[in-house]
Amino acid sequence: MSSSEISALITLIEDPDEIIFSQVRAELVARGEEIIPQLERYWEFNPFGELFQDRIEKLIHNIHYNSISTSLQTWSTAEMNDLLDGAILINKYQYPSFDEAEVRKNVSALRQDIWLELNDNLTAIEQVNVINHILYTVHGFQGNKTNYTAPQNSYIADVLASKKGNPLSLGILYQVIANSLEIPIYGVNLPNHFILAYMDENRMGLAPGGNDNGILFYINPFSGGTIIHKNEVDDFLMHLELPQEVRYYRPCQNADIIRRMVNNLVFAYGQQGNLNKVEELKQLQDLLNAGSSPASA
Repeated sequence: MSSSEISALITLIEDPDEIIFSQVRAELVARGEEIIPQLERYWEFNPFGELFQDRIEKLIHNIHYNSISTSLQTWSTAEMNDLLDGAILINKYQYPSFDEAEVRKNVSALRQDIWLELNDNLTAIEQVNVINHILYTVHGFQGNKTNYTAPQNSYIADVLASKKGNPLSLGILYQVIANSLEIPIYGVNLPNHFILAYMDENRMGLAPGGNDNGILFYINPFSGGTIIHKNEVDDFLMHLELPQEVRYYRPCQNADIIRRMVNNLVFAYGQQGNLNKVEELKQLQDLLNAGSSPASA
């Protein structure tokens, strides 16, 4: 379809006949993201009126949402899905036009700062101390305790900008950087909290998702990277009156982590009464692997 043909369709957006508008909408949405610049230009000039502008806004949102849904489904079913890619896809849900390159640049800069302080002679605990020092002391990342359930705590671009997040988003940032440095740290879907596990490198065949834990210790990304041990996880589960099931101790898959991120956003927007976003995010949940159990933060 030519640009002039698309423009002709766009001018029909204001048609009061719902049947005609439905046909026009379906045709435009089917064109995908390639027509968004044209829609945005018409939105800016708005030659018709409020109805026209409102419908264009919704069309652009629908096109973006469909694109994210398709990309997320592809990501979740990939044999090797990158955790940062998954977090960026969720970020695009709220901020379709955000600067993805800037996010990757900021993560790479953090990695570089940590890499400069590492050497091959460091123990596992010493490596974690280096990461903690750079992330939490030098760069000032911290858990957002005053606005814990806010949606922005789940969006990676917001977390990098504000340096505040929830356990999951801070854990994702921690894991992404650690893995890029070949440090075996993976996320653990503990109920009501998200922690990290430092795997025994001699048993890496078991990580993540093996039958044996193969874990040296755990890390709490929400509290400055504090090192915790299995008995503390035991106590936490006992406090929640939950059984000490293996799935609460061992690393989970990246798809489970992103699914949990979506769960957090469903809860956050539900708290705000934003039912439209809750419904859309629940649809995204259906696209992700169903292996992880529902949990928040």
